[in-house]
Amino acid sequence: MFHVLVADSISSEGLTPLLEAENVKVYRKDREEDNYNPEDIDALLVRSATQVDDALLSSLSNLQVVARAGVGVDNIDITAATKRGVVVINAPDGNTISTAEHTFAMISSLVRHIPQANMNVKGAQWSRKKFIGTELFGKTLGIVGFGRIGGEIAKRAKAFQMKVVVYDPFLTDTRAEKLSVISLPLDEVMKQADIITVHTPLTKETKGLFNKENIPQLKKGVYLVNCARGGIIDEEALLHHLNTGHVAGAALDVFEVEPPTNHDLVQHEHVIVTPHLGASTKEAQYNVAFQVSKDVLAYLNGQSVNTSINLPTIPKEIYKKIQPFYQLGKTLGSILSQSAKTPIEEITATYAGVITEWETSILTKSIIAGFLRNRVDTTVNEVNAATIAKERGISYGEKHQTDSYGYSNIIQVEAQGKDVNLVVRATFIEGFGARIVHMNGFDIDFAPSGHLLYVQHTDRPGVIGQLGLIFGKHETNIATMHVGRMLQGGKAIMMLSFDQPLEKVLIDEILLIPDISSAIILEL
Repeated sequence: MFHVLVADSISSEGLTPLLEAENVKVYRKDREEDNYNPEDIDALLVRSATQVDDALLSSLSNLQVVARAGVGVDNIDITAATKRGVVVINAPDGNTISTAEHTFAMISSLVRHIPQANMNVKGAQWSRKKFIGTELFGKTLGIVGFGRIGGEIAKRAKAFQMKVVVYDPFLTDTRAEKLSVISLPLDEVMKQADIITVHTPLTKETKGLFNKENIPQLKKGVYLVNCARGGIIDEEALLHHLNTGHVAGAALDVFEVEPPTNHDLVQHEHVIVTPHLGASTKEAQYNVAFQVSKDVLAYLNGQSVNTSINLPTIPKEIYKKIQPFYQLGKTLGSILSQSAKTPIEEITATYAGVITEWETSILTKSIIAGFLRNRVDTTVNEVNAATIAKERGISYGEKHQTDSYGYSNIIQVEAQGKDVNLVVRATFIEGFGARIVHMNGFDIDFAPSGHLLYVQHTDRPGVIGQLGLIFGKHETNIATMHVGRMLQGGKAIMMLSFDQPLEKVLIDEILLIPDISSAIILEL
């Protein structure tokens, strides 16, 4: 008999798989009559109210799995759970339709001033001329971040006969054509769109994606919508450009701090707001509860699940053996992801040396997960990476070869797209750790960790000196430097590491050096 504790308010209908299972006893924390021993609990179901921290995990000594009935897992200490061997799962698909519909409702309400007009009439007024709106027909909708939710929004926009332009650095031509959208660089979406809605994860790259500097590049009179994550649109910058009139209006379901503390923005006459309701429908609440209930039951009964966030579904003894390469795979995927500025359509992992004697499929999935992790609007891991890659139009494969380039083991990852071909080769040396030994045709040797700068340049005297002057001026210390070249005076690369993250202003200055063709920040 398995004991399951439901710690937060979760749809009873959605819990049906667990409630009807003969080998499961379900306890609800909000029912006083449910007496349970914490040490007997095998599975814990939560939403966002319960903080699953190390202290709670310690009290549930027999816990096997934690399930979040929703997408975000911010309230779960993944590291602590992993150390204790507790599997964490979520429901990544359950609220897709709910969020897409809420976003489109916000768009419609925003351009027709429905909330303001509603309050006007309820206030015993009838100010028809004050609320003249804008039609969606024929307008251009810009979607920034084109995952599951972005795709559903595009379908609805097409029904309103809108033109849809999309920015997503990993949107393939095949998927764009399938959904009848136009894939453009971000600056072009900003120039063309009458309405922009954001659907990216909140990462270092997307925080403040729309800010005081680039909002003026948007069409005058643009509408901005955020039902994704607070912070993607800089709130102070948005307020400033609402006050100048450059932004005609904004619809916000999420905020940098929730409940919001920026009262001037919330109270602005051209802003409509909701209290993070994207997933708040009866159907979505049922879907996420039903999905995690099925997965918890499957896991407890010894079956694999595809929504595990933290643990691959392989035996622990095998995982222990390949763990260094497993981590290296995620790092290689991340390097390629950060280096690629155009869509990738195919990723191939090639293995050589002693590593080919083990099961390498989990390593390939770790590479795909590392590539996708900070680029999609849902949690991605080694279990669901293949599914998400397929949705994004990215194919992948793996090969074994005999040539290990003189190393006892080697992993090579190649990422190909319409206008890009990237190759990274790495090894793991006992006592020295992971090393990158080849990048895009250049032999090199550096440790893939920390704050890095990948520079492509011409091998001429003075280039390194000019870089040093820029870093000196900004009081930025170079920790290490590694270089690689093919021919003297030809193309070359260098990889520099730093003790702290680099500011974008540094990159802008570096790119003014004539012999430097590109400079890419890598955070590993």
